[in-house]
Amino acid sequence: MTTTGRNSAAAAEVVLDDVDVGYSAQRVVHAISLELPRGQIGCLLGPSGCGKTTLLRAIAGFEGVMRGEIRLNGESVSRPGFTLAPEKRSVGMVFQDFALFPHLDVAGNIAFGIRRWSRADRERRIRELLRLIGLAGYERAYPHALSGGQQQRIALARALAPKPQLLLLDEPFSSMDVELRTDLAREVRSILRAEGTTGMLVTHDQHEAFAFADCIAVLNNGRLCQWDTAYHLYHRPADRFVADFVGEGTIIPGKVCENDCVETALGKIHGTLSGRFGPGTAVDVLVRPDDVALDIEQGEIQAEVLAKAFRGADFLYTLKLADGTEILCVAPSHDNFVISDHVRLRLNFSHLVVFPRGDSRA
Repeated sequence: MTTTGRNSAAAAEVVLDDVDVGYSAQRVVHAISLELPRGQIGCLLGPSGCGKTTLLRAIAGFEGVMRGEIRLNGESVSRPGFTLAPEKRSVGMVFQDFALFPHLDVAGNIAFGIRRWSRADRERRIRELLRLIGLAGYERAYPHALSGGQQQRIALARALAPKPQLLLLDEPFSSMDVELRTDLAREVRSILRAEGTTGMLVTHDQHEAFAFADCIAVLNNGRLCQWDTAYHLYHRPADRFVADFVGEGTIIPGKVCENDCVETALGKIHGTLSGRFGPGTAVDVLVRPDDVALDIEQGEIQAEVLAKAFRGADFLYTLKLADGTEILCVAPSHDNFVISDHVRLRLNFSHLVVFPRGDSRA
C-alpha cells in the first residue's frame, strides 16, 4: 500500500487512522489509513463488494468503526465505542438515486437543509447555488420536469446549501451514460472547487474517478492497495491488482539483465529497478498500450494484428509478437490496419513497472 504522505494530519479534512469497519463480527474493510487535505477531492475506487460504500458510510457516521479512528477537521468523530451522529459532522451527502422530493419544487428541495435560516438568507443561498450549477431561473420547476443531469445538479445544490465542510458522493453518476458521467464529474468538481468544499466520491468507474479526484484510493477485498494521484496509479501501480484495475495493459514475462534492464519478447526494456530484482530474476512486466508505438518504417519489432477497436481519435490494437505474446497498442485512427496485417513497432517506455513472476497478490 502507498499513501501520498505530502500533507500533515493537521492540514487534513479527513483522516482515517488504521480503520476497520464491519457488521456484527464480520469485518468489511481492514486497516485503512489515509489523509485527504482540506479543500481537496478524493475518491474511493474499486470493484463491487470491495468495501468502498461501507467506508463512505463510516465517514458519514452511519456506521461505527471496529478499530482505529476517523477524524474530520481535526475532531475525532468515530472510534470503538463512540460514533458522532451524522447530523453533527458538517457532512453533506449526494446519493445514487438523487433522492429529490417530488412534491417540492427546485427551490424547496435546495432549501430543505436550511429551513431554519431566515427567509432572506435562504433565498440568497438558493439564487447563489442555482447560478453556480447553471440552472438560474429553475426555482419553480419540479424534479419530474428535469433531465437526469439537471436532477443531479439540484441534488448537489441541496447538499451544498448548508455549507458542509465535507461532501460525500455515493456513485451519484452511475445511472447515466458514460459520456454524461464523465462530463458531470468534471462539472461537480468545478462546483466543489468554487465552493471550497472538500469532497469524497465512491465509484467503480476509473474514468469518472480520474475526471473528479485529486487523489484516489484503490480498494480490493476491503483493503487499501494504493492512495495516490491518477497519474501514479496508471504509471506506477503499487501492485498487480492496481495495474490490472486502472487503465488498460498486459503483463508479459521477462528476465532482469544488468544495468536496470529486462529482457522480454519486446526485446530489452530499460528503466530503474528496485534492489529486490537482481540479475537473472524472473519478473512480469506491465506493458501499457502507449508503451509501444507503431513505426512502419523504422520499427524493429514485428507483430501481427489480431483485433482492433475504433475509439474515434485512435484505434486500440491487439497485437501478437513473434513468440505468441499478445500486447495492446494505441495508434492514431488515420492509420487503419486490418486483421492479420503485419506491423512494426518501437518501444516507447517512460516507466518500467515489474512484479515478481507469478505474484498474484492484490
